[in-house]
Formats: sequence, C-alpha cells, structure tokens
Amino acid sequence: MCVKKYKIALTGGIGTGKTYLSRHFVEMGIPVFYADVEAKKLYQDADFVADLVRTFGDVLLPDGTVDLRKMGAMVFADEEKLQILNKMIHPRVMQMFEEWSMRQSSQTVIMETAIVYEGNLTGFFDKIIVADAPLELRIRRILQRDPHLTREDILQRMSRQMPQEEKCARADLVVCTGETYQEALAIGR
Repeated sequence: MCVKKYKIALTGGIGTGKTYLSRHFVEMGIPVFYADVEAKKLYQDADFVADLVRTFGDVLLPDGTVDLRKMGAMVFADEEKLQILNKMIHPRVMQMFEEWSMRQSSQTVIMETAIVYEGNLTGFFDKIIVADAPLELRIRRILQRDPHLTREDILQRMSRQMPQEEKCARADLVVCTGETYQEALAIGR
C-alpha cells in the first residue's frame, strides 16, 4: 500500500536560520532534504556542467570545475540569467527530492530551500514554514559564514529573492529566530 508523504517546505531569505531550524526537525526524527546541498552536487555532473557552459559561457576554473563565485556574481547581477539558471536547476532538484522522499520511512519530510515562492514550487508542498530574522542580524550571520562577501553583495542577493515580509505573509507558519538561535520563537499563522 502506498501512503502519501506529508511534504513541508522550510524556507526564508538568506541568513534567516533555516539550517538551524532544520537541525531541530532532524533531532525530532523528521528527515530534511537540503536543496542547496543537492543543487551543488549538480555542479559535479558532466552533463549539467556542459549545459552551464553552453548557456553562460566561460564559467569554469582552470581545473575544469565550475567557478561558483563567478556563477553567483553573474546570476545575482542579472535577473534574466538567474531565472535561466533556476529553470536548469529546479526540475532536477525536485526530482531528487521526490526520489529521496520515497526512500524515507517517515510519513513527513521537509525540504529546506530558500526559493519556494520564487521558484513557483509551492504546489509540491502541503505546508510552508518560513524562517525569519531582522535584517541586520541576517547580514551579520551571512558575513560570519561567508566573509568573502561584502554587505553590498549580500543586499544584492537579498534583492533577488522575494521580500521577507511577503514570504512571512504567505507562510503557514513563521518561525522568528532571535539574536541567538536559542531565542527562536514559533508564531503560528
């Protein structure tokens, strides 16, 4: 007998604490699929890399691997290129998620992804949780994690995502993370 999986998306803008929250779900026994981690695996796939080069030109390092910094700078500076990249990645990642979900023994599974709304992926999920945090806290978190980025880089990347306020308004549940993650407070919608 095939029983339907209950699929939840955990989303939010960059630096909102999605990964921190997802660890708590894992501790509770709910498996989490990390879309960004799985998407990065695509950059090791020869066919995907060939598609990138055909589409975006010289995006490889001398060793033949994809220059992720160059790709990031390119697509976050040009909305059209970002949309093209998303159309290349999203179907592959969603297929990976579907296959992964079927292998899980839990009836509930979660996908952690930043772009549920931007990628028009809401129809894949039964519920959507949005992680939220104040802007300055988000910037500090990102700078700690990615010190090579500037404040301007971060703001530019944020500008390419749906405004956090809109994500929160559309969510089934918003989890606000505080100055420290231990201050996280769930607020139902």
